Parts: sequence; C-alpha cells; structure tokens
Amino acid sequence: MKTAVGLSLGEGTQDFAFETRFLGKRLAVRRVGAGGSVRRLKELVAKWEPKADAIGLGIAPESWTGGKRRLSGEDCAALLSTVTRVPATSGARLAGILQEWALRHVQGRLPGYFTNARVLFFSAASNPKLAQTFAEFTPNLQFADPVLDAGVPKLLGSMEALSLYASGAHYVTERLPEALLDNPAGREWTRWILRRAMRDATVIVAPVHALDGFGIEELAGKTILTATVNAQRIAHFKAKGVRLVIDAAPEREGRVLDPSLLDAMAIAALGKEPDDLQEDDYLEMLAGSGLEPRMIWPNGQKRVNRFAFVIHPLSQEYFKNVKPIEMLSHVSPPVLMDAIEKAMAYAPPFVYSKVEGIRSPTGAEAEGWLISVGGTPREIMRHSPEFTYRRLLEAARVARSLGAQIMGLGAFTKVVGDAGLTVARRAPLPITTGNSYSASGALWAAHDAMRRLGLVPMPKGEGRIPMKAMVVGATGAIGSVCARLLAMVAEEVHLVSPETAKLLSLKGSILKETPGAKIVVAATTDRGIGAMDMIVTATSGAGKKVLDITRVKPGCVITDVARPLDLPASEVAKRPDVLVIESGEILLPGKPRMKNIGLPPGVAYACLAETIVLALEGRFENFTVGRHIEWEKVKEIYRLGLRHGMRLAAISGVNGPFTDADIKRVKKLALEARGAAASSLPAGGRSAPPPPGARRRSPAAPPPGPRRARRARSGP
Repeated sequence: MKTAVGLSLGEGTQDFAFETRFLGKRLAVRRVGAGGSVRRLKELVAKWEPKADAIGLGIAPESWTGGKRRLSGEDCAALLSTVTRVPATSGARLAGILQEWALRHVQGRLPGYFTNARVLFFSAASNPKLAQTFAEFTPNLQFADPVLDAGVPKLLGSMEALSLYASGAHYVTERLPEALLDNPAGREWTRWILRRAMRDATVIVAPVHALDGFGIEELAGKTILTATVNAQRIAHFKAKGVRLVIDAAPEREGRVLDPSLLDAMAIAALGKEPDDLQEDDYLEMLAGSGLEPRMIWPNGQKRVNRFAFVIHPLSQEYFKNVKPIEMLSHVSPPVLMDAIEKAMAYAPPFVYSKVEGIRSPTGAEAEGWLISVGGTPREIMRHSPEFTYRRLLEAARVARSLGAQIMGLGAFTKVVGDAGLTVARRAPLPITTGNSYSASGALWAAHDAMRRLGLVPMPKGEGRIPMKAMVVGATGAIGSVCARLLAMVAEEVHLVSPETAKLLSLKGSILKETPGAKIVVAATTDRGIGAMDMIVTATSGAGKKVLDITRVKPGCVITDVARPLDLPASEVAKRPDVLVIESGEILLPGKPRMKNIGLPPGVAYACLAETIVLALEGRFENFTVGRHIEWEKVKEIYRLGLRHGMRLAAISGVNGPFTDADIKRVKKLALEARGAAASSLPAGGRSAPPPPGARRRSPAAPPPGPRRARRARSGP
C-alpha cells in the first residue's frame, strides 16, 4: 500500500486519515496541520518523510500566512526543498486546473450564472488563467493584488492592468512611502478599499482563510470561489449570509482534499515525479475517479439573477419631480422648461432605482436596476433613430457594468426605429422590448374588465364571445398580436391602421391562422367605432388623437396600450359611461422594492414584468425584438409568468385603480345611456341621423376612479 501525506500550514483540528482505492492502487491518505507555524511544518516534514511515498505541502503563496507575513514564491520553493527523500508538490498546477474547472462546472450547471457578474479577486497574479477564464463570461473584473501585496490602496480593473502589474510595469508597483501606509491609519485605509470592493462584488475569489475577518456587510448574498472549505467555515459562511460557496477541492471518503494532497495521491499511485505528470494523468484522475467541484448553498439553494430596464420621462411633468428642477418649474416660464426638456435628451443614462425583493414561488429571485435616459417622446421623435440607439447602447453598457444579465426597453424606446433589432444586435447583453407580455397583459386586463362589467355575455365552453372588437394601430408590434388573439375569440374584429398594404397582409395572415374569423379593415376609426364592445389602442402616436371617444358605445371597454397614452385624462373624463383602462399591469411576486414609477407598490408594467420573468427563468437571450411578435412567445411568456407567480394587478385607468364601486357606476351610466338611446328610436327601429356637425353629449357625471391624479412618471 502506498502512502500520501498532506502537510498543511492550516490548523491541526482538521486532520484526518483514511484508506482508499485511487487510480488502481490502494492508498493510505493522511492530512496533518501545522497550525500556521512554518517551524512546525518543517518538523512535520522530518517526521513524515520516511513514512510517505509522496508529500503534498499546502503552502501556496496566495493561500497561507507564515507568522505575520505572507509567504512568497521563494518561501514556498524553500519549504519544498526541505523534502529530499520522496516526491513533494505544492499542488499549484492542479489547483489551477481545479479552480478553472469549478468555474466552468458552475457556469454549465447554472447557465449564465457568471454572465456580467462583478468579480473581485484577492490575488489574480498567482492564477492569471482563472482570471482569463472569468473574462470569457464577464468584463466586470477587479483585482486586489496591489492592496494585499504592497499595501497600495488601488484596485486593478482590467486584464491589461493585471498583466502590467504582474510584469512589474504597472505604476502601482511603485509603492507609496512606508510612512504613509505602515501605520494604523494606512492599514485601515487599504482595508476600507477592500471592504468596499467586496460589498460591490457579486463573486469573490479568495483563499478561504482570508475571509475569516469579514462580516455580513461584505459577505451577505455573495458567491465565493475558494478551496478546502471545512464544516466550521461553512457554518461561518451561513451566519454571514453567503449565497453560494464553490469549493474547487473535491471530496473523497467524506474528506475535503487540498490540491497539494490530491496531487500527492496521484504521484504516489502512479509512481511518478511531480514534473512527469501529464494532462492525461490529471484527466484520468478527475474524470475516472468521480471527483468534481463542490457547490455548497449555506442558506439553502437560492439563485438571484440580475436585469436592467430602460425608462424615460413621458412628459415635462416628470422633470417637476426631479431636484433641483422641481423648484425651478414653479417659477420658470414654459420656454425654460422646453429648454430643459431639450437638454435632458442629451443627458447620459443614470440609475433611477434599484429593484429588489422579487421572489418566485419556484425559489428563484431577481434584482435589477431601472436606468433612465433623458428624452421625452417628443424629443425622441425629433431626433434620428441613431440618436436614441446611441443612448440605449450607453444604457446597456451601464447595465452590464452593474452586472445585469438581460435588459428590457420601456415606453418609447422600444418603438424607435426597428423596435429593438439594432440595439439587440449591438448591445453587450441580451435585449427584450417586453411587447410579448404587453400584448398578453392588455387582453388579460381587457377580459377581466369585461367580465367585471358584465355587459357582454361570456360563452360557456369554447364558443366565440358575442362582441365586436377594434384594434387601433393594428399593424404595430403589439397591435398585430392583439388582433390575432381577438380573431380567435371575438365574433367580429376591426383592424385600423393607415398602413394599407400592411393591413391587407395582416388580414390575410390572420385568416390563414383562423379561417372562421370575421375581419374588417379600415384606415381610420370612423367606420364602426360606435358599435364596438372592446377597443385596443396600440399606436405610437405620442399624444396624437387616435379616436373620438364621444362616438364610442356606452359600456365599451377601451384598453390603452400606448405610451404615452392614446387617451389622456381630459379625453377619458368626457365619457364616464366608458371603461378606459391602461394595458395590463402585473403584480410582481415576493416583496418588491423600488422607487415610484407611477404605479402601486409591487406593480409593474407588463414590459418590465417580461424582463423580470426572463431573469427569473434564467433566459438570457434576445426574446422580443422587432415589429413582428411571435405568437408562440406570447403564449410562452404568459405561461412563464404564471409559473413565477405573476398575477394581473387591479385594472387601472388614468386616475388609478378601479374599485368595484367604480365598475358598478360605469355599468349604471352605460345602461342608462343605452336605455335613453333605445327610447329615442323611431317606429322603424333606427335612430334619426344627427344633424351635420352635431356631437353626442356625454353624461355630466364625474369620471370613475380616485379623484387624486396619478403622479407624473417615467414608466414604460
């Protein structure tokens, strides 16, 4: 039987011994700790060298401290040279393989886990291959080598800087005077730099012992890539709120094997010198022995994915909520506010709010950032699409630097130019416009509103709903999907768009998909609007009048999907007998926290909700882009939303959520208006035509919903 002994500078409380079959040989394996003493380690070498066939020394320079100073490469070489009778190894080569394997193993098991992650290395110069591997998945790398090596309060922020530092060419290698750093204040300064970097990171790569002195502020929610994590340190990580520990050191016989000991086991079993081990030997050892990196969830398995979402002000009213513009807006003439609106269109993107607390019933969690660009719809329309593309791409770079794995486009940004195609092609992370969920949410909300209003009988079974529906802006991305969905369930669907050729093509496509559908096309809403039971407005008119609400049938449900709204509050107020709702808003799962976006707490626009659903699902891909929305994706995002606990929020109008009392009041006024119209019919059964230019008067009743106007917002 061969014997492999691992001598470590670590504590002796973790010592163990066992026998196993390894690489076809019986092995006696033993680990002995020196309690941090180099002198004691030398004594252990003298004791165990005559009894071992190979010795592994746990003395990697980035891993252990001898006395009060870190071991240098020369120190490690000197300790290895004390072993003269049998092969000895520090396991450095194997450690590099195991760490890279651990990284790729997790990225494979949890796709996208390290994508755009913010990674902090305590020491990368000792393992540049691992840093290069991380760079395949994220550009957000920081290296604390100058802080820990030289006491210089400066982090390296790129692979280029790391390469220069390792070669001695980087300016931080010119250490600051000892008088500035070798004192309590200097040491506290450098420690503060490291602590701040740890708080900002999502992944920390460090020797396990080097994390002992840090607390919950630095470690909570972090992923730690390290090696040789024992039960005591797992308990420590649990108490500090660590999310995931990736241990590059595998287990054998219930014991965690330091790379130096595992390397010694291979040397003893194969009868080779350390320098004679080939890559095939390591492959045989790792693949053939069932060894693999460990994934430890100290506080239960919980993955948190990251997203970003672009918002922008919908009008000048938004700027009145931004300090110090708020104060100026009260005394500034309109011309000054116009100038501010123009100037803000050129402002760089900024983080408006962090979004936290989103938790799916599946256990998945998501966090993200709302990133604001400064242009209002009016300013966006004044510039070329390329102007907006540049700002969205800059927002995407901000999102990537924050760690976002996917980014959604909100409000007018998703309809500019080619509706996200160019941005998706050029952005450094996946893009979605959220239009699939917007289309689904719009009809979800409309169906709920019609059910609650109770003026159209709902069929039992799979029959069509006896109603007439109209889609205004039917050739747009959201409008075309709404048209396809309505054609499946409504008796008659009117499609309205000034794009004649697209409209004819859309009608043909719908009839091919739904042969029994009754489709009417028109360039304007003038024909048939008074007979509609449901109207969906999905234009990009940016405030232009798209329909005459005074001509709408009493009790009609209008779902306004457009941003800005096609029907402002002043128009809605003309018809208290009509239910005008905003596109389906989604109640997010968990306990969401974010700044005000003009919606009740925990409620999001459907386009934002789509971005969150994709993050929860780990679907980091271009999902909904372009003006053609795939029907399959509409169904898929609806299904995924239900899976992750998304629910339709209370249906809302321009004045806030509708209560049951509001719905009853609309129904009462609608029935009264219909009764009055029926009583005025002549004997022939048709109403007399109104005189030219006459308009139907709306009932003089207050609009339903809360009296308090909703705050100006920068929502999608």
